[in-house]
Amino acid sequence: MDPLDALDDSAAAAAFRRLIRHLRHRSDAQNVDLMGLAGFCRNCLSDWTAEAGGLSKDQAREAIYGMPYAEWKRDHQLEATPEQLARMEESVRRNAA
Repeated sequence: MDPLDALDDSAAAAAFRRLIRHLRHRSDAQNVDLMGLAGFCRNCLSDWTAEAGGLSKDQAREAIYGMPYAEWKRDHQLEATPEQLARMEESVRRNAA
């Protein structure tokens, strides 16, 4: 059994909320960079939250971003460079493996 499955749900929820609050605080960490390094980003967390919680995409994104996604994108998201996009594409390919 995976030790993660033995983790108490309240502890897992607290850790998840801490992760989300950390990502909200670190708006300088661009989604494209998160994807390039780890193969997931805030949007992935939003999708997983929507699936797990029966939320709409917009509701889940607002829960993760702490504001409407369009507002966060306008205020925090920079134009991705070709290098960032290339790293992201390579990282995403590893997700399928």
